Amino acid sequence: MMSLVSPFAAHPAVPPLLRLAQFAACACVALAAVTLARHSTLPALHLEHPLFPAAIAPPSNAQDGLKDLEALAAPGVALIEVVVQRDDTLDRIFRRLQINLADLQNVRALGSVHTMLDRLNPGEHLKFLQHNGSLLGFSRHVSLTQRLEVRRTDSGFQAAVVAHPVQSQTSIARGTISSSLFDAANAAGLSDPAVLRLAKIFGSQVDFVLGLRSGDRFAVVYERIQQDGRYLKDGEILAARFVNQGRSYVAVRYERPDGTAGYYSPDGRSTQQAFLRAPLEFARISSGFSAARLHPILNTIRAHQGTDYAAPAGTPVYAAGSGRIIFRGIRGGYGNLVEIDHGDGIQTVYGHLSRFASMSVGAHVQQGETIGFVGQTGLATGPHLHFEFHVNGRCVDPQKVRLPAAGPLDPAQRADFQRSTEPLLELLDREALPAVAAR
Repeated sequence: MMSLVSPFAAHPAVPPLLRLAQFAACACVALAAVTLARHSTLPALHLEHPLFPAAIAPPSNAQDGLKDLEALAAPGVALIEVVVQRDDTLDRIFRRLQINLADLQNVRALGSVHTMLDRLNPGEHLKFLQHNGSLLGFSRHVSLTQRLEVRRTDSGFQAAVVAHPVQSQTSIARGTISSSLFDAANAAGLSDPAVLRLAKIFGSQVDFVLGLRSGDRFAVVYERIQQDGRYLKDGEILAARFVNQGRSYVAVRYERPDGTAGYYSPDGRSTQQAFLRAPLEFARISSGFSAARLHPILNTIRAHQGTDYAAPAGTPVYAAGSGRIIFRGIRGGYGNLVEIDHGDGIQTVYGHLSRFASMSVGAHVQQGETIGFVGQTGLATGPHLHFEFHVNGRCVDPQKVRLPAAGPLDPAQRADFQRSTEPLLELLDREALPAVAAR
């Protein structure tokens, strides 16, 4: 208990009642000082505190990094990892953790740090070090290979962006399809995004909607991206073989001198056609091209001059080929519709979309670029894509039309192509190489 002593207590000339009043006044002042100290908004913890050494500051070279938050944790100092939820902001998270909001404002005032904090992504991990409601440290990945680190120092908060490199490991996956491509590829160790990339590589050669058979085989040389020994994701597919109905297709990735990359057969021919057979992933054909079909809503016999792909609402729809958008809007029974002109008398049409991608009429799109999303606008009984392929103003069956090939490799690049891709093709042919364990 704090002892309160009046400076007048021992003076003999002061009357007793006056001494009592002076004592009471001193007591009130002292009590007010204690109350003010308890409710002060200043940080309660100074860096001279024995739990937290004073020399926690960013290095002169940000690439050297800062001491990990885990290494700074101590008795009474809480290290908290937060998984960002939908609609979360740092303000909401600070309130939830009961960390001083003034600390957040001070951190945001550090140069351009606020630009790295304005938008959080659901599912990302944040780390906080705090003591009695005061922020001592904060960590957030701002990219795959960079991390924002904030630390409290004697002179206030300081921040640095430190390198957090990833490592790439070349791996191989092999499998045989029995029920579905996804099941076989996942069992071989490939992630779902890698399976979709594999389907895009061979999308103009293999019909992944109708053409897969039990017994089809694949082999994939690909990158596995790791960080600090922990698997992050599958990277680029470097080479692949797909055997469909007894016919073998091989593709190898080649990065051209200008930095762009594409997939080619071992003899240098592009594996991509100028157009995709199906402008969306793994849907089923609910209605094919027909000269006479009973319309499910109008109940009349009329030509069905396209292919309907049944797929869940919101499934991305891709441009079947590179071209220019010439229509984007509502058109009668088609509902939300996009039309693309590809030149040489070829147009493609995409109907019943739920919504459009953020591009306008006149915009140029590349093959495989998302132009909209599956819906059931217009005359539609369920979510699906209506896809038409026009040649010189005439509708043709997109499943049967002969698709033009993409441009070949520049002859001047052939020597570099052979030198760059030969090791990948040799790796693809090593049948004894073990597959990656499934995750």
